[in-house]
Amino acid sequence: MTATENPTVNEAPLNFECELPEPPEKVWRALTEPELLAAWMMPNDMKAEAGARFAFAGPDEPIECEVLEAEPGKLLRYSWHQRPDANDRDGFPAFDSIVTFTLARTASGGTHLSIVHDGFVPVAEPVLAIAGAGCGLSLHARKNPIAANAPCMMLRAA
Repeated sequence: MTATENPTVNEAPLNFECELPEPPEKVWRALTEPELLAAWMMPNDMKAEAGARFAFAGPDEPIECEVLEAEPGKLLRYSWHQRPDANDRDGFPAFDSIVTFTLARTASGGTHLSIVHDGFVPVAEPVLAIAGAGCGLSLHARKNPIAANAPCMMLRAA
């Protein structure tokens, strides 16, 4: 989907970066093990293998995803296909995007975490940008903010 096809899609990705004291292996688990991912994001059936399809149980409709790349402890990239509920009165359009998590071990043994969400709908961006100030992440902020401080919540789950 391009900005020409859907002018509500933001061409600039949302970027979050932070340093976490936990090692990449622990952060990876929080990103890829369904029960740990559900603790800070949404219920899901994640399988961290390239080509694997999974879904997040979104508040209105499932969010369909496909793992595009998975390099344990280093890189996780998946597509994000969100369709609005037929009864959605908020006017949020359907959109397709890519979410990328990059993990790098720091000198102290922790993790430098980079999160990039390409193609996010601009109307949701202000809430996400505010949450991002503390390395937070809220991927569905219109009704129930989820994971307002994702990395902290994520690591408690792992």
